[in-house]
Amino acid sequence: MAYLNEYPNVNVQVRSHTDSRANDAYNMCLSANRAKATAEYLIAAGIPCNRISYEGYGETELTNNCSNNILCSKENHQLNRRSEFIVVE
Repeated sequence: MAYLNEYPNVNVQVRSHTDSRANDAYNMCLSANRAKATAEYLIAAGIPCNRISYEGYGETELTNNCSNNILCSKENHQLNRRSEFIVVE
């Protein structure tokens, strides 16, 4: 948020991701809700809504090989649960 306050002409997209432990449709919905909640938090903190966009990616962009039906540790699954802030302008 400090970055957005320091650079008032910057627009960002919030991209939220999940691990692969639930089904694909659930994960897509979960990540969309997380991205929306993150954007709403920034807006409630005073960042103008026209500077924030958001999208959920579910488990479509995993950071490792922990995809469906692959045994992974909790720690490896955790690496896939994230939100990214991408500068778009």
